[in-house]
Amino acid sequence: MTAAPLLVLIHGAGHDHRVWQAQSAALQQAGLDVLALDLPGHGQTPGPALAPIEALADWVLAQLPPERPLLLAGHSMGSLIALEAAARAPARCVGLALLGTVFPMRVAPALLDMARKDPDQTHRMINQWSFTLAHQAETDLCERNRQLLAAQPPASLPVDLAACNSYQGGLEAARQIRCPVLLLCAEQDKMTPLKALPPLQDALASAPRVEQQILPDSGHSMMSEAPEAVSAALLAFAQPFIQASSSPLPAPSTRQ
Repeated sequence: MTAAPLLVLIHGAGHDHRVWQAQSAALQQAGLDVLALDLPGHGQTPGPALAPIEALADWVLAQLPPERPLLLAGHSMGSLIALEAAARAPARCVGLALLGTVFPMRVAPALLDMARKDPDQTHRMINQWSFTLAHQAETDLCERNRQLLAAQPPASLPVDLAACNSYQGGLEAARQIRCPVLLLCAEQDKMTPLKALPPLQDALASAPRVEQQILPDSGHSMMSEAPEAVSAALLAFAQPFIQASSSPLPAPSTRQ
């Protein structure tokens, strides 16, 4: 009997599982078994923050039940972790959703330096680059993101950004992917822009199916700017795997 898939949500740099709050609630309500992780040094998981991306991928896989098929979904830095984990565990990963992703995922030297020296200014700069101009005017939305960034240990964000910047294995990992892939992109994303996506798309040529969906009125912080659209895209991507399962879904999970 085929077990129902576990949808694993992996947050990006400087965040924790709460960045997926809207999606976790919506997808659990739809009947999926969802696990939104806190990476080491983030949220409820003790530190220090872990690097490089390869080590984070191994850590993620070690947290997950080996008997369950996995739908891995990651945003930004989390997309690199999900990609690497899927390449390392092809027999376990049945689907891969990459949100706000590109490779290479370069980080400006000035931002790397600022993250070490001035966390508050770094958080403001991240908000500027993560949200569309229209959503920057929504002070509550930006303030919630600033508070989430500020809630992490100060040493975590520099480690995260450096891990994104130094990761070299993305294209090789993509060439090893043998499961369906969803690329969920934001039209107004300034941090992982659409124009930088083709190298990763080309490297995913051996995946059996690659779907791309573009959110028109969102920037990099798509889970906050377009929560319903992100939830709907993930649910649509997960549905065939649920239908293919011969076992009933477990009761919705609230695990982090």
